[in-house]
Amino acid sequence: MKRTLSFLMACAMTAALMTGCSSSSKESQETNAPVQTEATTAAKPLQTTAAPAATAAEETEKPEVSLEAPGASHLRIGSLKGPTSMGLVSLMDRASKDAAEGDYEFIMVTDASELVAQMVSGDLDIALVPANMASILYQKTNHGINVLDINTLGVLYVVAADDSIKSIADLKGKTIYMTGKGTTPDYAFQYLLAANGLISDDVTIEYKSEATEVAAVLAQDSSAIGLLPQPFVTVAMAQNENLKMVLDLTKEWDNVQSEKGGSLVTGVTVCRSQLLEDAAAAKAVHTFMKEHKESAEFANANVEQTAELVAGAGIIEKAPVAAKAIPYCSITYIDGEEMREKLYGYLSILYEQDPSSIGGELPDEAFFYLP
Repeated sequence: MKRTLSFLMACAMTAALMTGCSSSSKESQETNAPVQTEATTAAKPLQTTAAPAATAAEETEKPEVSLEAPGASHLRIGSLKGPTSMGLVSLMDRASKDAAEGDYEFIMVTDASELVAQMVSGDLDIALVPANMASILYQKTNHGINVLDINTLGVLYVVAADDSIKSIADLKGKTIYMTGKGTTPDYAFQYLLAANGLISDDVTIEYKSEATEVAAVLAQDSSAIGLLPQPFVTVAMAQNENLKMVLDLTKEWDNVQSEKGGSLVTGVTVCRSQLLEDAAAAKAVHTFMKEHKESAEFANANVEQTAELVAGAGIIEKAPVAAKAIPYCSITYIDGEEMREKLYGYLSILYEQDPSSIGGELPDEAFFYLP
């Protein structure tokens, strides 16, 4: 009998806002966990048979990926409570009904560091993590993981009631409210400002510790401008009907990166390299990749059904809100050479701004799994 993780999320989403994907008052780590400087309270994972996350001391003593695994065909998969899991819910649902081709066990958490710890300890085989965190994990495990695919592209939007904002250049002289100073959304935004000819004095950035604080400012000040990730944007707009998505940072990124090949990448899927060296385990991974692609395609083609699954999994409390958010969550599945090109370009930009944001150095070609 295939073992699957049942989704039991008891917390309700805060009525004020933007934990959209999470009932916690802390913002999702899909976009803000990448650089481990932000103090966030990690929620416990959903019910799982996987071993507890390793402590910092254990990680120090055990820097390499464990070679232990419960079985070549049984895959333990971890994801974040947000867009990456939204693209996976169809497969999770099929697995829970013993209808998936592969044999899977799922956990879902709100803090990317939990996934990193469990990948390092060998308690997970596959994890869906922030793009730059994959590079950090690659260094942390002595090149013991590989990237299988990109599962989400950019999910960042500038939100305001001001229709006059048509481009990044239009933000000159404005104050922008956002969370996550020193995280990848911050790096991405700073890069776009510079690429559009703006210097640090041209735009004032007010950092808040939580997305709910940004939402409160947007609700109280009709002239306020916020930078937020989906699906928090959709939840915020539900609370304030005057708000609009005035800028899509993915489009803005593409405008300045068209010749360089890099894309604004939010989430990727990584796998323990040792599994790919064993024929039976590699076959199981390939099956997962096929089913992951099908699940992502289902999410985009069947929004209403996916919204029900998203709500059932506790990712977003209400299906109607989830249905509005899904089209803007950039759920995708990209593997092979296209994955390598987009991801390497993105990591290169982060490296130029702060090498520590990707683990100190750019990953080599072995980082990318190209079957």
